[in-house]
Amino acid sequence: YIVVYMNKCDLVDDEELLELVEMELRELLSSYEFPGDDTPIIKGSARAALEGDTSPMGEPSIAELINALDTYIPEPERAIDGAFLMPVEDVFSISGRGTVVTGRIERGVIKVGETVEIVGIRPTTSTTVTGVEMFRKLLDQGQAGDNVGLLLRGTKRDDVERGQVLCKPGTIKPHNKFEAEVYVLSKEEGGRHTPFFNGYRPQFYFRTTDVTGACELPEGVEMVMPGDNVKMVITLINPIAMEDGLRFAIREGGRTVGAGVVAKIVE
Repeated sequence: YIVVYMNKCDLVDDEELLELVEMELRELLSSYEFPGDDTPIIKGSARAALEGDTSPMGEPSIAELINALDTYIPEPERAIDGAFLMPVEDVFSISGRGTVVTGRIERGVIKVGETVEIVGIRPTTSTTVTGVEMFRKLLDQGQAGDNVGLLLRGTKRDDVERGQVLCKPGTIKPHNKFEAEVYVLSKEEGGRHTPFFNGYRPQFYFRTTDVTGACELPEGVEMVMPGDNVKMVITLINPIAMEDGLRFAIREGGRTVGAGVVAKIVE
Protein backbone atom coordinates (compact mmCIF):
# COMPACT_ATOMS: atom_id res chain seq x y z
CA TYR A 1 0.00 0.00 0.00
CA ILE A 2 1.14 3.55 -0.72
CA VAL A 3 -0.23 6.98 0.17
CA VAL A 4 1.25 10.08 -1.51
CA TYR A 5 1.67 13.54 0.02
CA MET A 6 2.34 16.19 -2.65
CA ASN A 7 4.47 18.73 -0.78
CA LYS A 8 5.24 22.43 -1.47
CA CYS A 9 1.87 22.96 -3.19
CA ASP A 10 1.68 26.45 -1.59
CA LEU A 11 4.44 27.58 -3.99
CA VAL A 12 2.26 26.90 -7.06
CA ASP A 13 -0.65 29.25 -7.79
CA ASP A 14 -1.87 27.46 -10.92
CA GLU A 15 -4.43 24.77 -9.95
CA GLU A 16 -4.15 23.19 -13.43
CA LEU A 17 -0.41 22.67 -12.95
CA LEU A 18 -1.06 20.83 -9.67
CA GLU A 19 -3.64 18.63 -11.41
CA LEU A 20 -1.11 17.88 -14.17
CA VAL A 21 1.50 16.81 -11.58
CA GLU A 22 -1.13 14.62 -9.88
CA MET A 23 -1.95 12.94 -13.21
CA GLU A 24 1.75 12.28 -13.87
CA LEU A 25 2.11 10.85 -10.36
CA ARG A 26 -0.80 8.47 -10.94
CA GLU A 27 0.71 7.33 -14.26
CA LEU A 28 4.08 6.76 -12.53
CA LEU A 29 2.41 4.71 -9.78
CA SER A 30 0.54 2.62 -12.37
CA SER A 31 3.79 1.96 -14.25
CA TYR A 32 5.17 0.41 -11.02
CA GLU A 33 2.00 -1.72 -10.65
CA PHE A 34 0.46 0.35 -7.86
CA PRO A 35 -3.26 1.19 -8.24
CA GLY A 36 -2.54 4.67 -9.61
CA ASP A 37 -6.20 5.63 -10.11
CA ASP A 38 -7.23 4.70 -6.56
CA THR A 39 -4.16 5.80 -4.56
CA PRO A 40 -4.87 8.76 -2.24
CA ILE A 41 -2.81 11.81 -3.24
CA ILE A 42 -3.00 14.64 -0.72
CA LYS A 43 -1.85 18.13 -1.71
CA GLY A 44 -0.34 20.38 0.94
CA SER A 45 2.67 22.08 2.47
CA ALA A 46 4.54 20.51 5.37
CA ARG A 47 6.17 23.84 6.23
CA ALA A 48 2.84 25.68 6.30
CA ALA A 49 1.43 22.96 8.57
CA LEU A 50 4.44 23.29 10.92
CA GLU A 51 3.88 27.03 11.13
CA GLY A 52 0.24 26.50 12.14
CA ASP A 53 -1.33 27.67 8.87
CA THR A 54 -5.04 26.75 8.90
CA SER A 55 -5.57 27.14 5.13
CA PRO A 56 -6.30 23.90 3.18
CA MET A 57 -2.57 23.58 2.31
CA GLY A 58 -1.52 23.75 5.98
CA GLU A 59 -2.70 21.79 9.04
CA PRO A 60 -5.88 20.40 7.38
CA SER A 61 -3.70 18.67 4.72
CA ILE A 62 -1.88 16.74 7.47
CA ALA A 63 -5.20 15.75 9.05
CA GLU A 64 -6.32 14.56 5.59
CA LEU A 65 -3.06 12.57 5.22
CA ILE A 66 -3.54 10.83 8.59
CA ASN A 67 -7.16 10.08 7.70
CA ALA A 68 -6.03 8.54 4.38
CA LEU A 69 -3.49 6.35 6.23
CA ASP A 70 -6.23 5.18 8.62
CA THR A 71 -8.86 4.48 5.98
CA TYR A 72 -6.86 3.32 2.93
CA ILE A 73 -4.33 1.02 4.61
CA PRO A 74 -6.04 -1.96 6.31
CA GLU A 75 -5.03 -3.13 9.77
CA PRO A 76 -2.49 -5.97 9.29
CA GLU A 77 -3.43 -9.39 10.59
CA ARG A 78 -1.32 -10.19 13.63
CA ALA A 79 -0.16 -13.71 14.50
CA ILE A 80 -1.39 -13.49 18.10
CA ASP A 81 -2.62 -17.10 18.33
CA GLY A 82 0.83 -18.73 18.32
CA ALA A 83 3.19 -19.23 21.27
CA PHE A 84 5.06 -16.04 22.20
CA LEU A 85 8.35 -15.46 20.34
CA MET A 86 10.52 -12.34 20.14
CA PRO A 87 14.02 -12.13 18.61
CA VAL A 88 16.33 -9.95 20.72
CA GLU A 89 17.56 -6.89 18.80
CA ASP A 90 19.20 -4.90 21.59
CA VAL A 91 19.90 -5.08 25.34
CA PHE A 92 20.04 -2.15 27.77
CA SER A 93 20.75 -1.80 31.46
CA ILE A 94 18.58 0.81 33.22
CA SER A 95 19.86 1.81 36.65
CA GLY A 96 17.36 1.06 39.41
CA ARG A 97 15.17 -1.03 37.11
CA GLY A 98 17.23 -3.81 35.59
CA THR A 99 17.81 -5.22 32.12
CA VAL A 100 15.58 -4.30 29.16
CA VAL A 101 15.60 -6.26 25.89
CA THR A 102 14.08 -4.73 22.78
CA GLY A 103 12.71 -6.34 19.64
CA ARG A 104 9.66 -6.91 17.47
CA ILE A 105 7.30 -9.60 18.70
CA GLU A 106 7.10 -12.23 15.94
CA ARG A 107 4.06 -14.05 17.24
CA GLY A 108 1.85 -14.47 20.30
CA VAL A 109 1.18 -12.19 23.27
CA ILE A 110 3.32 -11.37 26.31
CA LYS A 111 1.82 -10.10 29.56
CA VAL A 112 3.49 -8.57 32.61
CA GLY A 113 4.35 -11.30 35.15
CA GLU A 114 4.70 -14.13 32.61
CA THR A 115 7.73 -16.43 32.55
CA VAL A 116 9.84 -16.60 29.37
CA GLU A 117 12.89 -18.55 28.23
CA ILE A 118 16.00 -16.99 26.69
CA VAL A 119 17.03 -19.42 23.94
CA GLY A 120 19.98 -19.67 21.55
CA ILE A 121 23.77 -19.14 21.45
CA ARG A 122 24.14 -19.78 25.23
CA PRO A 123 22.50 -22.33 27.56
CA THR A 124 18.73 -21.75 27.89
CA THR A 125 17.67 -19.71 30.95
CA SER A 126 14.30 -18.65 32.39
CA THR A 127 13.23 -15.21 33.61
CA THR A 128 10.08 -13.21 34.37
CA VAL A 129 8.83 -10.19 32.42
CA THR A 130 8.18 -7.41 34.94
CA GLY A 131 7.34 -4.66 32.46
CA VAL A 132 6.28 -4.10 28.84
CA GLU A 133 7.01 -0.72 27.27
CA MET A 134 6.29 0.66 23.81
CA PHE A 135 7.09 4.21 22.67
CA ARG A 136 7.78 5.22 26.29
CA LYS A 137 4.39 4.02 27.48
CA LEU A 138 4.00 1.23 30.02
CA LEU A 139 1.59 -1.48 28.84
CA ASP A 140 -0.06 -4.55 30.39
CA GLN A 141 0.85 -6.65 27.36
CA GLY A 142 2.55 -6.67 23.97
CA GLN A 143 1.38 -8.59 20.91
CA ALA A 144 2.68 -9.78 17.53
CA GLY A 145 3.90 -6.88 15.41
CA ASP A 146 4.68 -4.57 18.35
CA ASN A 147 8.18 -3.15 18.81
CA VAL A 148 8.59 -3.39 22.57
CA GLY A 149 11.06 -3.22 25.42
CA LEU A 150 10.69 -6.01 27.98
CA LEU A 151 12.03 -5.55 31.51
CA LEU A 152 13.46 -8.84 32.82
CA ARG A 153 13.68 -9.76 36.50
CA GLY A 154 17.08 -10.84 37.86
CA THR A 155 18.73 -10.92 34.45
CA LYS A 156 22.10 -9.18 34.06
CA ARG A 157 23.05 -7.12 31.02
CA ASP A 158 25.66 -9.73 30.03
CA ASP A 159 23.20 -12.67 30.28
CA VAL A 160 21.37 -11.74 27.06
CA GLU A 161 22.64 -10.80 23.61
CA ARG A 162 21.37 -9.91 20.17
CA GLY A 163 20.51 -13.05 18.21
CA GLN A 164 18.86 -14.91 21.08
CA VAL A 165 15.07 -15.15 21.34
CA LEU A 166 12.58 -14.76 24.17
CA CYS A 167 9.84 -17.39 24.00
CA LYS A 168 7.11 -19.17 25.90
CA PRO A 169 8.85 -21.88 27.98
CA GLY A 170 9.31 -25.19 26.15
CA THR A 171 8.05 -24.01 22.75
CA ILE A 172 11.34 -23.69 20.87
CA LYS A 173 14.74 -25.36 21.26
CA PRO A 174 18.26 -24.38 20.19
CA HIS A 175 19.83 -26.42 17.38
CA ASN A 176 23.07 -26.24 15.44
CA LYS A 177 22.73 -28.92 12.72
CA PHE A 178 19.96 -28.97 10.13
CA GLU A 179 19.07 -29.79 6.54
CA ALA A 180 18.30 -26.75 4.41
CA GLU A 181 17.08 -25.88 0.94
CA VAL A 182 19.25 -23.06 -0.37
CA TYR A 183 19.25 -20.74 -3.38
CA VAL A 184 22.64 -19.23 -4.21
CA LEU A 185 22.37 -15.75 -5.75
CA SER A 186 23.81 -15.36 -9.23
CA LYS A 187 26.52 -12.84 -10.11
CA GLU A 188 23.86 -10.57 -11.69
CA GLU A 189 21.85 -10.64 -8.45
CA GLY A 190 24.85 -9.43 -6.45
CA GLY A 191 25.99 -12.88 -5.35
CA ARG A 192 29.24 -14.80 -5.72
CA HIS A 193 31.17 -14.86 -8.99
CA THR A 194 32.66 -18.30 -8.35
CA PRO A 195 31.31 -21.69 -7.17
CA PHE A 196 31.77 -23.03 -3.64
CA PHE A 197 32.69 -26.54 -2.50
CA ASN A 198 32.12 -28.92 0.40
CA GLY A 199 33.15 -27.35 3.74
CA TYR A 200 32.31 -23.79 2.62
CA ARG A 201 31.97 -21.61 5.80
CA PRO A 202 29.90 -18.45 5.32
CA GLN A 203 27.77 -16.63 7.91
CA PHE A 204 24.12 -17.61 8.27
CA TYR A 205 21.85 -14.72 9.23
CA PHE A 206 18.93 -15.87 11.42
CA ARG A 207 16.44 -13.20 12.53
CA THR A 208 18.85 -10.68 14.08
CA THR A 209 22.34 -12.18 14.01
CA ASP A 210 25.08 -13.86 11.95
CA VAL A 211 26.41 -17.30 12.94
CA THR A 212 29.26 -19.03 11.13
CA GLY A 213 28.48 -22.52 9.82
CA ALA A 214 29.93 -25.24 7.60
CA CYS A 215 28.11 -26.57 4.53
CA GLU A 216 28.02 -30.28 3.74
CA LEU A 217 26.94 -30.91 0.14
CA PRO A 218 24.87 -33.97 -0.87
CA GLU A 219 26.61 -37.04 -2.29
CA GLY A 220 27.49 -36.62 -5.93
CA VAL A 221 27.50 -32.79 -5.76
CA GLU A 222 31.08 -31.53 -6.04
CA MET A 223 30.37 -27.82 -6.19
CA VAL A 224 27.52 -25.28 -6.20
CA MET A 225 27.42 -22.60 -8.89
CA PRO A 226 25.94 -19.10 -8.44
CA GLY A 227 22.25 -19.33 -9.42
CA ASP A 228 21.86 -22.96 -8.25
CA ASN A 229 19.25 -24.43 -5.92
CA VAL A 230 20.71 -27.06 -3.60
CA LYS A 231 19.90 -29.15 -0.53
CA MET A 232 22.67 -29.23 2.08
CA VAL A 233 23.39 -30.03 5.72
CA ILE A 234 24.60 -27.04 7.75
CA THR A 235 26.45 -27.20 11.08
CA LEU A 236 26.59 -23.93 13.04
CA ILE A 237 29.33 -23.06 15.55
CA ASN A 238 26.66 -21.79 18.02
CA PRO A 239 23.14 -23.19 18.55
CA ILE A 240 20.27 -20.98 17.40
CA ALA A 241 16.59 -21.13 18.37
CA MET A 242 15.01 -22.65 15.28
CA GLU A 243 12.11 -24.64 13.93
CA ASP A 244 11.23 -26.13 10.55
CA GLY A 245 10.40 -23.45 8.00
CA LEU A 246 12.66 -20.77 9.51
CA ARG A 247 14.21 -18.63 6.77
CA PHE A 248 17.78 -17.35 6.75
CA ALA A 249 20.21 -15.45 4.56
CA ILE A 250 23.74 -16.55 3.68
CA ARG A 251 26.28 -13.74 3.96
CA GLU A 252 29.91 -13.35 3.09
CA GLY A 253 31.93 -10.26 3.99
CA GLY A 254 28.82 -8.25 4.77
CA ARG A 255 26.92 -8.99 1.53
CA THR A 256 24.14 -11.48 0.92
CA VAL A 257 25.13 -14.36 -1.36
CA GLY A 258 22.19 -16.73 -0.85
CA ALA A 259 18.92 -17.47 0.92
CA GLY A 260 17.51 -20.62 2.44
CA VAL A 261 14.93 -22.29 4.62
CA VAL A 262 15.31 -24.90 7.38
CA ALA A 263 13.85 -28.12 5.94
CA LYS A 264 14.61 -30.54 8.77
CA ILE A 265 16.38 -30.22 12.11
CA VAL A 266 19.08 -32.88 12.68
CA GLU A 267 20.34 -32.02 16.18
